[in-house]
Amino acid sequence: MNSYRYIERPSPLTASSSGSLPVYLVTPTELEQGAMDSAMLSWARAAGFSGDQGSLLLVPGADGELAGALFGLDAGTEGAFGAGKLAKLLPAGDWHIETSLGHQRIALGFGLGSYSFSRYRKDKQKQVRLALANELLPDVERQLAGVFLARDLINTPTNDMGPEQLETAFRSLGEHYGAEVTSIVGDDLLVQNFPLVHAVGRASAQAPRLLELRWGRAGAPSITLVGKGVCFDTGGLDIKGAANMALMKKDMGGAANVMGLALMIMDAGLDVNLRVLVPAVENSIAGNAFRPGDIYRSRKGLTVQIDNTDAEGRLVLADALAYADEAPCDLLVDMATLTGAARVALGADVAPFFTDDEGLASRLGELSVEELDPLWRLPLWSGYDKDLKSRVADITNAPSGGMAGAITAALFLKRFVRAETRWVHFDIYGWTPAEKAHAPVGGEAFAIRALYRYIRELVKQ
Repeated sequence: MNSYRYIERPSPLTASSSGSLPVYLVTPTELEQGAMDSAMLSWARAAGFSGDQGSLLLVPGADGELAGALFGLDAGTEGAFGAGKLAKLLPAGDWHIETSLGHQRIALGFGLGSYSFSRYRKDKQKQVRLALANELLPDVERQLAGVFLARDLINTPTNDMGPEQLETAFRSLGEHYGAEVTSIVGDDLLVQNFPLVHAVGRASAQAPRLLELRWGRAGAPSITLVGKGVCFDTGGLDIKGAANMALMKKDMGGAANVMGLALMIMDAGLDVNLRVLVPAVENSIAGNAFRPGDIYRSRKGLTVQIDNTDAEGRLVLADALAYADEAPCDLLVDMATLTGAARVALGADVAPFFTDDEGLASRLGELSVEELDPLWRLPLWSGYDKDLKSRVADITNAPSGGMAGAITAALFLKRFVRAETRWVHFDIYGWTPAEKAHAPVGGEAFAIRALYRYIRELVKQ
């Protein structure tokens, strides 16, 4: 099965081909020591090629035709994703890596760097492909497809990616892999006891909804993924300023990321019992918008005082997590573009995660390094739990004081998950603000490659 057919994007990779041209990965040290073909070394020195990270030199053959390329790349794992620049620098055509460095990691970096969001542009991207051994190709391609799906969904503006369109994309993903997909829409959310999802999304022209996907084998390890699907966030009646609202199409980044992860799991045919939940809403302003001071009873029964309508993501996640946790599972993951405090703490590149499971936290930390998928554990510090107290309800959605905002948001969500559940919460950014070799400015996948690896290991246990 070719996962690229689902996301309607040509693959940047191809099976090994005799017609591809070689790319030689070199370092400044190798050039200085002359540790390469003498003809290429002479050409590199004559052209003033230094071999610095990310630099490219095209190499002619004896007939003057293009014969290959030299590319400066550090041999360490951290430098491997620098190969993303190759997708932009190389001329169109098929290429292969000639050296013995980790081809799979290089290919992944190359593929990530090939991404372009061109839905609204007339210009066409050149087709540069990297050849990869047949046995490595399927898994690298499915990881790229999962990341590209997440990027595409986040990059699509809300006029084309509201709750209705997100449901269409969700259904399309499920149908492609033969999953069962259902949705609860509008006032049916009240009938079926999802009051917080309804309250947050009811002011939008597109009705709020809870999306659910089920796939896999009953009795297999059960994996439940929950993604925040706030397709646009005005802040509600506690309205955001223009600068803070500009990127709020990305507030469904949690949904986009769990959908990308689900693609990887289903495309790999992992022996799991997979469940994906996305509360899809738009936090809009209208006469029926929820208000500061309102109090709502959640699906779990806890009453929540609304002290800030811009703290809406945790509300929709609360109902979805409570629903997810009504059935035992081996791993419950939620992902959300939840707090600015997480960005202040760890910046745009590193995704904080929260869990009380020490083994899970330790392995995710290791996989973060191995998969070049930056993660960092922050504490579910119980000392801040008191900040969730409300004078008139069980909890508030927006503790006062403005400190430890990522932690108090995680503690809020923890109230809706049973203590015995193996649960991890990711507070992701969902965006790359400055171009990298493997990632253009725009929507981004966080943590899903590390999670994919973790789930593959879980299935093998």
